[in-house]
Amino acid sequence: MSEKSFRFSIEPWSVTHQNKEYQTPIFNLLHRKMKLESEEEENEGDFYVLKAPEWVNVLPITSDDEVVLVEQYRYGIEEPTLEVPGGMVDPGEQPLEAIQRELVEETGYQSEHWQSLGKVSANPAIMTNFTHLFLAENCTFEGLQEPEGDIHERIKVHKVPLEEFLSFAADETIHHTIVLATVARYLLYRNEME
Repeated sequence: MSEKSFRFSIEPWSVTHQNKEYQTPIFNLLHRKMKLESEEEENEGDFYVLKAPEWVNVLPITSDDEVVLVEQYRYGIEEPTLEVPGGMVDPGEQPLEAIQRELVEETGYQSEHWQSLGKVSANPAIMTNFTHLFLAENCTFEGLQEPEGDIHERIKVHKVPLEEFLSFAADETIHHTIVLATVARYLLYRNEME
């Protein structure tokens, strides 16, 4: 990925006070009072944000050009989704360590060939975290392990040809925004390599 070429010029807001309003195992709801240094103090505003851990996603491709996908039920939309493997970065973990762990836990696949595809923010208006995107090539099945942590997670693993995976992204079979961001970054990376 290239260095940023756009020069941001808008004044950043400063946090004058922050309070944790609510805590869950996945995120904390924060109330922030913020203001612009260039404006009068009475222009201080109230903002609510979700503080969440860093996330990771990987596009795992086998030596046969098949993409390893996970099908799982998503409680927010109350429907199953088709996604690339991913998850949260645990405390003390680096993003690459986290996604290598998640790939094995969710699919039983491993890779020795990893490439960072950068990071994206899922919803910077209200969320504090980033999702780190990776490409794993020449993935091999090493066997499923007992998943740790989420006892409610049910995953079905699918392998599909790369071009079929891309058609799923185009026809909205795959609609998860962060997965689509992974697809976009992969296509940009592939274009750079050609």
